[in-house]
Amino acid sequence: MADDKTKQDGRDRSQVSGSEPYEVEYFAQKHGLSAEQARDLIADIGNDREKLDEAAEKITGRRGQV
Repeated sequence: MADDKTKQDGRDRSQVSGSEPYEVEYFAQKHGLSAEQARDLIADIGNDREKLDEAAEKITGRRGQV
């Protein structure tokens, strides 16, 4: 069955949810961080994905890769 394009959810892909373990784990893995480091970044910076990517890059010295 095809997706119904009229039904859209309210997720915002420009943000990382610190309360969702799978999002924290994905972000941590993407940047080579521990889950604790990722949670600390989210707590310090907020959940804006672009800002978090920049901060993680400064810590690890590499761009996020999966």
